Amino acid sequence: MTTATALTDDWTGWIDDRWRGFPTGYAPLPIAQIAGRGWRPQDGRMALPLLSLDLTTFELNTEAVLRHLATEGALIAPHAKTPMSVAIARRLQEAGAWGVTVADARQASVMLEGGLSRLILANQVGGHGGAGRLAALLWHHPMAEVHTFVDSVEGVDALAAAWRAESSRGKGMPELGLMIELGAGRAGLRDDKAAIELMEHVLALPADCGLRLSGIAGYEGAVVVADEKESERRVDALMQRIAQFHSAMRARLGPGAPLILTAGGSLWFDRVLAALGPAAVADGRTRLILRSGALFFSDHGVYKRGFAAMERRGIGFAGRIMPALRLWAEVLSVPESGLLICGMGMRDAASDQGVPMPLRIWRDGREAGDAGHIFIEKFNDQHAFVRVRSDGPLPAVGDVVEFGLSHPCTNIDRHGLIWGLDADHRVCCALPTAFG
Repeated sequence: MTTATALTDDWTGWIDDRWRGFPTGYAPLPIAQIAGRGWRPQDGRMALPLLSLDLTTFELNTEAVLRHLATEGALIAPHAKTPMSVAIARRLQEAGAWGVTVADARQASVMLEGGLSRLILANQVGGHGGAGRLAALLWHHPMAEVHTFVDSVEGVDALAAAWRAESSRGKGMPELGLMIELGAGRAGLRDDKAAIELMEHVLALPADCGLRLSGIAGYEGAVVVADEKESERRVDALMQRIAQFHSAMRARLGPGAPLILTAGGSLWFDRVLAALGPAAVADGRTRLILRSGALFFSDHGVYKRGFAAMERRGIGFAGRIMPALRLWAEVLSVPESGLLICGMGMRDAASDQGVPMPLRIWRDGREAGDAGHIFIEKFNDQHAFVRVRSDGPLPAVGDVVEFGLSHPCTNIDRHGLIWGLDADHRVCCALPTAFG
């Protein structure tokens, strides 16, 4: 299977120049017929700005991640909130992912309708409203395997009531796995005694209620601070709490019950593996499932720095994870010496973890030089104010600038399409996103 065909989406719709990137004035096309037309973001034919995914890099990242996890005896359910693309989620599952992670019932619906039936809902659903929406969704997917986070008696009872109500409609409901979340800095139980009490509450539910205790969850990224050593200490402390609670849960349930331990964003999963991997392996009936999503895309900012820190902590493969996303924009104006105005802004790129970084300059479809000597000074809604700080090739009006990004999650969600590029920067697929 080639990279391009591996990421062909099942969506049967047509696209036209209402979609960012589609060449202006070009006749509408079925999305499945985008490949092979020779479109390249560098040559000015495609409508800029646009977001692209280097498919070769994405595949290499995927291979490196899954190979490393296999050596560690761990699994992964990549978080779909990063790309919100059924095609990408399916490709990762075909490559060996255990399933997919979602943040809410709407994201779960997108993935279930796309044929992905094994999900971790890495969030609390709330009270009766949220529980009712999740139950109504899963009534239509009786064969799905779904596990959701809980951290309160109220949340558990709301889910039990919702499952009871939907079951009365006369159709089988899938069993819902409840994962007790321990946390700090975000949701999750702070008190270990309260976690034991919630476990007992779940175990006291009627056997036929459709809910079962399926494991323990955490998110280590919420405890991270600016200091790397202090962050490591806090992450390790949370993982130690999870490992201890896992021992208590195993003792309470006995040796036969299958359990899941899940944690692991993209920047501290090495500490998760170090702390929870041995516990899962020694237990024999527990699966350790990471939820890293941005890991497969990387970036030129926060994740690049994070993977460098992971290398310093001894995880050598982190250095082989390369940035796969690019944003392409053209120079619209050079109104004064040392200032360029590029045609992209806050509607096209995020700045929560740093603004885009110019990588290369392209002129008439050919590379005109490195862009390390220019930088974005500020954004408004449609424009990037780019300064020239040293000698180097001076971009001209009409040049295309290739930008690296920081934080895949908040950059991709600005785009309805991700344009997949082959090794020669030619478009070979267009991947619709479903951020709602």
